Amino acid sequence: MLELLLNYIVWDPSPSVIPGWERPPWYSILFAAGFVISQQFMVYFFRKEGQDVNLVDKLTIYMVLATIIGARLGHVLFYEPEKYLSNPIDILKVWEGGLASHGAAISILLALWIYAKKTPGQSYLWVVDRIVIVTAMTGALIRFGNLMNSEIGGKETLTDNGFVYGWHIEELLQSLRVPVESIEAYKPEDRSGELQGNGVVPMNIDIEISKGTYELADLESTLRRDVKYALTQFNSSKNYYAEPVDTPLNLTIADKGDHYLATVRSFGKAKHPTQIYESISYFIIFLILLAIWNKYRERTPEGLLLGLFFISVFGTRFVWEFFKENQVDFEDAMAFNMGQILSIPLVIGGIVLVIRALKIGPKPLKS
Repeated sequence: MLELLLNYIVWDPSPSVIPGWERPPWYSILFAAGFVISQQFMVYFFRKEGQDVNLVDKLTIYMVLATIIGARLGHVLFYEPEKYLSNPIDILKVWEGGLASHGAAISILLALWIYAKKTPGQSYLWVVDRIVIVTAMTGALIRFGNLMNSEIGGKETLTDNGFVYGWHIEELLQSLRVPVESIEAYKPEDRSGELQGNGVVPMNIDIEISKGTYELADLESTLRRDVKYALTQFNSSKNYYAEPVDTPLNLTIADKGDHYLATVRSFGKAKHPTQIYESISYFIIFLILLAIWNKYRERTPEGLLLGLFFISVFGTRFVWEFFKENQVDFEDAMAFNMGQILSIPLVIGGIVLVIRALKIGPKPLKS
């Protein structure tokens, strides 16, 4: 596993591409980049195979709409139907998060069927076989966007290897009732002796505070109370951090001239960076599918690449879900979570497609 090579790191990049700005977020940028890059690949595919490259724009519109609508409705129906169906207007608030790749997969297949029906000279399976190549690449970018957002992370490793997601506490501490200038969570190099091998690892938090009218004693009292509360009383804090509840906050404050620097010596929980696992898996799948198309496209039976895509992408997704935290509470009582249950029929469908393609056999070489 990748975390075995990492020891542990405290992961706290800003979700925004431009630090200090709420927009644009990394996730949205990488999501959009996936479509832009995919479009250029499709132009290349069409040109190489003698298709009208002007059709790529039409195909891109189908793909973008199908992905956004399908991913959103998939999340609504598969994960939180009661929440959204009781207040349907919230379904439109895509910017608040909540997209499901299985919903996108179903929607894309339907949209491409409509596209193929309206596009003479391109069979449905021919189009889908090329789309899945770039879809794997886009999936890799999207999962990297999840990593930059510190979301869809993994379960605790229960070892001193993995990721401590520090951004959540930085976000919470921004609401402190003191003039905060900056907050940084990081891995302290001088606390390696505190490692116990159980996944509870040292994490420091530096808080720069404007002096304003605060006296040092009053500031320290406020911070001890409010930072302790933030680290121990919120569900997200309990999930990501391991600050002892019954001991005083380990806090020091230094006067830096124009500001105070408060350093909190706390602990985080090392977790599997499942976003990295999935991103690397999807990128490898993209390279394999691209290589097959590049070398054997003239002889590859239709549906083979789609079948291989379903087996590999949703097969690896099924495996990585064992390391991933459940997205909604009802999954805690399930032997397999929703992501795994939805992956099973797609893997089976992939096997059927591969068997069908192998029965058809390779296309005859053009003379």
